[in-house]
Amino acid sequence: MNVIRKNIMGRKRILVTGGAGFIGSHLCERLLNDGHEVLCVDNFFTGSRENIVHLLKNPYFEVIRHDITFPLYVEVDEIYNLACPASPVHYQHDPVQTTKTSVHGAINMLGLAKRIGAKIFQASTSEVYGDPEIHPQPESYWGNVNPIGRRSCYDEGKRCAETLFFDYHRQHGVKIKVARIFNTYGPRMHPDDGRVVSNFIVQAILSRPITIYGDGSQTRAFCYVEDLVDVIVQFMASEDSITGPLNIGNPAELTILDLAKKILEITGSESELLFRPLPSDDPRRRRPDISRARKLLGWEPTTSLEKGLEKTIQYFQKYLKAN
Repeated sequence: MNVIRKNIMGRKRILVTGGAGFIGSHLCERLLNDGHEVLCVDNFFTGSRENIVHLLKNPYFEVIRHDITFPLYVEVDEIYNLACPASPVHYQHDPVQTTKTSVHGAINMLGLAKRIGAKIFQASTSEVYGDPEIHPQPESYWGNVNPIGRRSCYDEGKRCAETLFFDYHRQHGVKIKVARIFNTYGPRMHPDDGRVVSNFIVQAILSRPITIYGDGSQTRAFCYVEDLVDVIVQFMASEDSITGPLNIGNPAELTILDLAKKILEITGSESELLFRPLPSDDPRRRRPDISRARKLLGWEPTTSLEKGLEKTIQYFQKYLKAN
């Protein structure tokens, strides 16, 4: 039975797991700006208090230190499940815990949603497509994933989480939203998370060699975080029949080598390019087909790569100067 907890001002109480992380902190900020109460849950393994410190004085913002591999008992209207290390450096640090976070975490959050009748959003990932044999990747593609590789803890963990979400929806009538998030960048990225945008920017600012794995011909498509949060909120507010999975990201594709050159140009850095062997199971091409998001939500990203990189570089310049 769904209990309506909105007050007379229409304010919802919303749970965001992983709320102190890169995307989670931006989502918390957006939901507060939209006039809701936000309960941020994070175990601070990869999340940072610095990402949410500016929100702590808001009377409608609350933080709980908690690991979602253990049950959580709260009363909320909506749940955004973003908790999980999302970069190879972090999710490979403790691969067993990464899988537990995706699977046990999904079970616990779905159980909570079922008990209180809350709608729940799952932050899935483009990694469910593995090293794709179809390009760009539509939601109908089942993927090409190595189930026993070093990336499997994250890839297969997220694939299992999607299975759980759709089974809870079919078996128990839980209202779900499943989004497959493609490469996202912006302020509050962790400087040491091993992701290509943060890596290149930090190396360029510090005049260190730009580390490129492989020959740099592999491609990615990068979405600015504010665009991503916009579509997440739109997706959650859409009709209950729109469950996903839904690709969300920027379809503008470029090579890793071109990204490095663009960051060098914007920063004015004279860092040299350093080529290293490509890690195992690293996707050769990655680009979302967002036709479904365009059709169902009327959404597509609006921030150009140049503008987004400029904002991200400004953030890291201030961060590195202060730290």
